[in-house]
Amino acid sequence: MRLKKFVAIGTAVVLSLSFVGCSKNNNKNDKANNTVSDQPSTEVTDDTADTTTDDVLSYANIVLGESYTDISTTIKFYNNRTDMNLDDYNGKKWDEYVADFNKLYPNIKVEIDADTTYAESALLRLQSGDYGDILMIPEVDKSDLSKYFVSYGDLPTMEGQVRFASDMAYDGQVYGVAYMGTARGIVYNKAVFEQAGITTLPKTPEEFIAALQAIKDKTDATPLYTNYAAGWTMSAWDDYISGTATGDATYKNQKLIHMSNPFENKADGTGPYAVYKVLYDAVANGLTEDDFSTTDWEGSKGMLNNGQIGCMVLGSWAYPQMVAAGDNGDDIGYMSFPITVNGKQYASSGPDYRLGINVNSSEDNQKASMVFVKWLTEQSGFAYNENGIPVAANDNNFPELYSAFDGIELVSDDPAVAGEEDFLNLINADSDLMVSAGGNTKVQQIIEHAANKDMTFDEIMADWNEKWTSAQEGNDIEINQ
Repeated sequence: MRLKKFVAIGTAVVLSLSFVGCSKNNNKNDKANNTVSDQPSTEVTDDTADTTTDDVLSYANIVLGESYTDISTTIKFYNNRTDMNLDDYNGKKWDEYVADFNKLYPNIKVEIDADTTYAESALLRLQSGDYGDILMIPEVDKSDLSKYFVSYGDLPTMEGQVRFASDMAYDGQVYGVAYMGTARGIVYNKAVFEQAGITTLPKTPEEFIAALQAIKDKTDATPLYTNYAAGWTMSAWDDYISGTATGDATYKNQKLIHMSNPFENKADGTGPYAVYKVLYDAVANGLTEDDFSTTDWEGSKGMLNNGQIGCMVLGSWAYPQMVAAGDNGDDIGYMSFPITVNGKQYASSGPDYRLGINVNSSEDNQKASMVFVKWLTEQSGFAYNENGIPVAANDNNFPELYSAFDGIELVSDDPAVAGEEDFLNLINADSDLMVSAGGNTKVQQIIEHAANKDMTFDEIMADWNEKWTSAQEGNDIEINQ
């Protein structure tokens, strides 16, 4: 792990902190051809699995309820979901999941170790070697994955087993399985939008800014709440610059790293420039909170629920938190980010934290851990309960909130080409921009400059382009896009 990257990321908190899920409902959506629709769901089957139970430990070889039933051990699961240990959590709690798992595997005990400072602590634990048997993989260089984690299997096989398999793949092996997927959009209050006279959800930046202005003019709500002070919420904006803003699954990991001036203004209103400019324009036009330095993440949930806030730019994981934050859960909606590419809208989708298994755990604990990960993915109902995109490759049981994405194509980032897996990490570290790697500081600066009116948006983007180019050249990365 490169020291500079470790220092830069060590204090970052990624998107999946503090989830609060809502209870399971009976609405089901289907995903076909990467487009969310209202077709009936299908049951999960494991037709692609190799049902052998030989000595080769692999995700595909595990048959739940049959494989490794003779193991008796205790495994430790280190994660960020402290809320799921609380008595007042309104979703299914960790001890309930473990109890269900033990109905199938009574001799595998699972100890939950949840941490409120997970993003920082997980990196430190990796360095010390004290990270349990299963953990949510923090931001590490992909070249280091095999140093810390067991392979679940080769990439082609795992792509038949789970969604997002390539996200934690290196040298053809997969080292992490997502515990759920998310889509990138905007959580909003439907009652506020209705009061403002917004009858059609905005599909372009211009329409979105106009909608925010209508909220300011016709309601008492803060149109767009930035959550500047939380810090980690700022890095959420990075998640919209690839699939959402381009419709291109190869953009982030294959093209961006070779692109000349990726933050420049595109004539068609797409790409990173269009995404970040939405934030700059909203702040510059007084369409955000009065004092960005005093925003309150926990308080913002209730404020959105009761109509004091119009919307917030956050992944779909935030939706259940806002629903549960007050008495007006029915007013909470989720919509796509307002960018249209050649007449079509897209939404980036991807894994939340990915579960890794400690390469230094005992053989029995590695087997027991992989059994638990597969059970959590295929049989626990976790992703559905937490309003996430299901991870099992053939599970099309989408929670109700994704009905708003009907006709919008979900785009998951393709992996880097062989030999270039670390290029984005290198550019991020040397430019200090940390795109999609906890880069909250640079997005906070957009808000600061827009509010202070001391730097135009184009000047900010020019500065980023200069840093990006310098990092490309410093790492001998070809610029060919």
